[in-house]
Amino acid sequence: MIATLGSLLLVLLLAMGMPVAFAMAVAGVAGLFAVGGLDLVMGMVKSSTISSVNSYELITIPMFILMAEFIIISRIADELFDATVVWVGRVPGGLGVAVVLAGAMFGAISGSSTASAATLSSTAIPAMMRQGYSLRTAGALVAITGTLAILIPPSIALVLYAIIADVSVGKLLIAGMVPGILAVLALVGLTVTMSLLRPKAVPAGRPYRWSEKVSVLRVTLPMLILFGAVTGVLYAGVATPTEASAMGAFAALLLGLVQRRLSLRNAGRALVNAARVSCMIAFIILGAHIFGYFFTLTQTTTAIANWVGALDVSSYVILLVILVIYLILGCFLDQIAILILTVPVMLPVVVALGFDPIWFGVMVVMVAEVGMITPPLGLNVFVVARYTGQPVHEIFAGILPFFLCMLGMVLLLGLMPEIVLWLPNQMSN
Repeated sequence: MIATLGSLLLVLLLAMGMPVAFAMAVAGVAGLFAVGGLDLVMGMVKSSTISSVNSYELITIPMFILMAEFIIISRIADELFDATVVWVGRVPGGLGVAVVLAGAMFGAISGSSTASAATLSSTAIPAMMRQGYSLRTAGALVAITGTLAILIPPSIALVLYAIIADVSVGKLLIAGMVPGILAVLALVGLTVTMSLLRPKAVPAGRPYRWSEKVSVLRVTLPMLILFGAVTGVLYAGVATPTEASAMGAFAALLLGLVQRRLSLRNAGRALVNAARVSCMIAFIILGAHIFGYFFTLTQTTTAIANWVGALDVSSYVILLVILVIYLILGCFLDQIAILILTVPVMLPVVVALGFDPIWFGVMVVMVAEVGMITPPLGLNVFVVARYTGQPVHEIFAGILPFFLCMLGMVLLLGLMPEIVLWLPNQMSN
């Protein structure tokens, strides 16, 4: 009963608009007070402030955020879309294909779906509208492309899941590579098909000279090298995720300095932005630690796992229900909040059913991302609508084929988990 009341209090605080970190902390403290009084609360709060962030691998998160900040502030990311258009201009629906590829590259350095959608909204949508794309198609394409950011490594959400689930950060990041590439290829294939079937809504691209293609390599090549270096050292086992993230941040700093786009003032701003986001995540982890201890003390997680294990239904039916819950949560909450709120409860159930925790991590991230384009409250769609000044319903009207495409990817990875697990299983230990 106390656990139920604590959960209801958490939902009420979130519905009232309280930040996730404080909502979890307040609900957790209230629950602990009901269980053991003030002494239990004070003892838990004193120990949580250190134990919740006392993890070496947590350094990975601010380093990856700093890498993204250096790239964004030095304005290198702004040129990715224009450079990609030049290379894929000849392809049917070339501008749309460029949006997908540029979004994937930007996602590889930002790790944020909403940031990726916002950046592409200001650059890609006006270009597509000028070429004759319908508003609903252009907006939907940007919204779905933004979801690639949190799956393609380096992904902050995957790092956080790995820490919560106590699995290898490096293996989980590498596990996101093949699904990320397949998602990009699926969206590219869908865009090309739509261009062939509906050329008025998705106009054909135009060719560019080889001299133009070579000239834009100065923008794309350094980014590809940076991405390849970070993931390459992880896969080869040359560096730990923490070391790889630090190398990536340092390489991004050097890249901005070499291209003379990163001043001392801009570098300071990047550090402040990275610190601000990192502190936000640390507060969320602290709040989750308090609330999670309350759940553990009341044996709620164990009770849920035992109850689910006793159900006389297929384990895949239970997994489907869990994934639908993540799809619904993705419509309302940020992925980081979803992971911290649900993984401590859901993961023991999933492991008890016999599923791999690394595979489940990739599935959770993918399904939560699909939720970000799902009516009625797909966050990415609202981001695109806000940055373009267009009605939300217009963008939702064009989202269906892309939504079905991503659901197909989730189904494929659910039926063939070896697609996710093959690459991390080949890693050097």
